[in-house]
Amino acid sequence: MISRIDLRGDALPEGPALRDLLPRADFDVSAALEKVRPICEAVHHRGDAALIDFAEKFDGVRLESVRVPAQAISDALESLDPAVRAALEESIRRARLVHREQRRSTHTTQVVPGGSVTEKWVPVDRVGLYAPGGRAVYPSSVIMNVVPAQEAGVESLALASPAQADFGGLPHPTILAACALLGVDEVYAAGGATAVAMFAYGTESCAPTTMVTGPGNIWVAAAKRYFTGKIGIDSEAGPTEIAILADDTADPVHVASDLISQAEHDPLAAAVLVTDSVALADAVEKELEPQVAASKHIDERIRPALEGKQSAIVLVDGIDEGLRVVNAYGAEHLEIQTADATAVAERVRNAGAIFIGPWAPVSLGDYAAGSNHVLPTGGCACHSSGLSVQSFLRGIHIVDYTKDALADVAHHVVTLAEAEDLPAHGAAIKARFGWKVPEGK
Repeated sequence: MISRIDLRGDALPEGPALRDLLPRADFDVSAALEKVRPICEAVHHRGDAALIDFAEKFDGVRLESVRVPAQAISDALESLDPAVRAALEESIRRARLVHREQRRSTHTTQVVPGGSVTEKWVPVDRVGLYAPGGRAVYPSSVIMNVVPAQEAGVESLALASPAQADFGGLPHPTILAACALLGVDEVYAAGGATAVAMFAYGTESCAPTTMVTGPGNIWVAAAKRYFTGKIGIDSEAGPTEIAILADDTADPVHVASDLISQAEHDPLAAAVLVTDSVALADAVEKELEPQVAASKHIDERIRPALEGKQSAIVLVDGIDEGLRVVNAYGAEHLEIQTADATAVAERVRNAGAIFIGPWAPVSLGDYAAGSNHVLPTGGCACHSSGLSVQSFLRGIHIVDYTKDALADVAHHVVTLAEAEDLPAHGAAIKARFGWKVPEGK
């Protein structure tokens, strides 16, 4: 069901050579880019009419309006299963606890007497948040997008999720109920590239946004790339991933269930076990069969994901070698199920989120750990972070110098301007001192 890659014995290569040995899904955003271009431009030129036509084409429902009525949002909350409501409320509470602590405060550095630089953090003006609605329903993604934006102080939030034919063209009612719990009342029935284009260009119903965040399929990723530079984005999210670094202390039942938990997202989802224990690898393989058989989305998601080129059991000589592998892989989700897992986790440099020990599975982070589950995929954890309050803030430097403070450093500024052959830069300093540069200190 799942392949093996044996990296034992020979010395592991460095850098790209090691990354090339590791499993990864095919995810060609460049090819998808050309297919989303006409969709995005149709929304640009035809606005809501294009969104309505695309909803009929892609989602099988003819909308009367793209914007979701306020009554539909409140009705969704009223009809929500009380147990689901309680779970969503607890997820929101925990997410707020974590994300509230991330907010940075204004800081002033006194560089010299009379000269200071202040860094203040300002939220973006307006954000478009995307909650997927394809193979599954993701109210948790509503929480993971909305909470950090709200805690950052973003004043204008709009959320989009695909129209659902089963619900009269509205997004899934659980999505709407989550919006109600979070106080988000600007919601649109738009999916994929059309939603990103709506946020980027604006339409008759939706004012343009300065940023778009949220996970999605390859069409969402391609649309984000199309608009990079026009709007801010969080990332071009690809198929979800789990990597588990485990030794012979790990429970194969836990490991197998965690691999399956990510495989159930998508046939391109990656499930990777890195271990120095052949006995554990054998036990996990044996355990996968009955657990998969007892699962729900077997043939359309789980089995293709586990059997795909993006999933594997990787055998290594020891935990040191395993750490090199997972650091090269840069997983979206990384579980550490080893002896002294905390110490091992401290040596991890590249991961979207790290889950320590047997009682912190990825599923906890998806819903109720308090962490954010919008994380970098495709190895981007080697250079990028997951969604947080910082994603919605901009640092602005404020420079405040007196005449004496400028005079003290003027000769250095003029010298560097002349060294760069930018004499007008130096002249801007000289003009303030009657064209005679103070000698400074």
